[in-house]
Amino acid sequence: MIFLELPKRIEDTRALLRQFSEAGLRPLSRKYDLLEQKEMPEELYELSKLLGSGNRGGGRGAAKPGAGDEAGNRNANNMSMVVSSAEICWGDVGLFLALPNVGLGNAAVSAVATDEQKEEWGKLFAAMAITEPGAGSDSAAIKTTAVLDGDEWVINGEKIFVTDGYRSKQVVVWASLDPTLGKAAIKSFLVPKGTPGMTVTRVEHKLGIRSSDTAQIVFDNCRVPKANLLGNPEIAKTAEARKKAFGGVMQTFDNTRPMVAAQALGVARAALDLTYDLLKEKGIELDYEKGYHQMSAVENDLYDLEAEYETARLLVLKAAWMADNRQPNSRNASMSKAKAGRMGNQVALKCVEICGQLGYSKAHLLEKFARDSKIIDIYEGTQQIQQLIVARQVLGKSSSELK
Repeated sequence: MIFLELPKRIEDTRALLRQFSEAGLRPLSRKYDLLEQKEMPEELYELSKLLGSGNRGGGRGAAKPGAGDEAGNRNANNMSMVVSSAEICWGDVGLFLALPNVGLGNAAVSAVATDEQKEEWGKLFAAMAITEPGAGSDSAAIKTTAVLDGDEWVINGEKIFVTDGYRSKQVVVWASLDPTLGKAAIKSFLVPKGTPGMTVTRVEHKLGIRSSDTAQIVFDNCRVPKANLLGNPEIAKTAEARKKAFGGVMQTFDNTRPMVAAQALGVARAALDLTYDLLKEKGIELDYEKGYHQMSAVENDLYDLEAEYETARLLVLKAAWMADNRQPNSRNASMSKAKAGRMGNQVALKCVEICGQLGYSKAHLLEKFARDSKIIDIYEGTQQIQQLIVARQVLGKSSSELK
């Protein structure tokens, strides 16, 4: 069963990260939002040292119950990461994504790499390159190829919308060993930045998360050592084995989707907290003892937003808890991402509306929270794709049966 109270060790971490976000990230928010990717947030190098060796990639599986956990109830790396992600994103989502030494590609390394690969690459800042011009939400449709030539893989293809693709130290690239075999032949490869044949061709200008870069990368006969393939290099021979093999590749998302959903929790909480501060300056404060008939329209809206936030928060915690306790969480991961992604954007936009001119003005960060929130409903699988995944699992349909 799931216990709704976080253990003390995670609560202590959450409190420290709130201080880190408030004192370290918030003062930099507007500066690097305006500069966009023109400058690397140099302050982040020192700030990231305060976070220690923690990895926001997740996916390391369950640990033994810690102090304060109930017997048999494990709150390990995944739970720690969603709570930590939410708190840092309360400070600034873009700066969270730009923090050196950790990235979404680290999740793939943690999920499928061997112990030797984790030791060599696990702590390096890694981006993850999946999306292509002709393959967005359908990861199985990617056209990038990897062909074994002696002791090296030769990678050819184009990737777009790679978060941290410009500043990262390495990129985890999804490529097919044999496009005729479909999704069963898709593997992930670790490509260090600076490898010949790998070129960052464009950095996007964006609505939100402007302090984090989003890049297009082209691979033209890019060669990496044979050992840079993550996971099992063999292509399954039977249909059932191929299905399981691609399921293993997709398992990365079961770890990362709750963490991306937690980003939406952080933005929504930030928007609500700032809204309360701005309203308080105008003499408006919430009173939870009021009856429904006594509430103003603004109060009613805020109570509804709090309810939406709490619903999403519990879904995210459950998905993380299931991962830590080695329970299949694919459906729950997608549910948490779908709910939190939409909630974060709706809450932030409604807070802008409630605060009127103060919400729309750059005098406060509320308008920035609204801009930053939209991408969370899109990347790591769009709202529509998450709903499709949930529908398939609820109805017991395959991807070919329900598109």
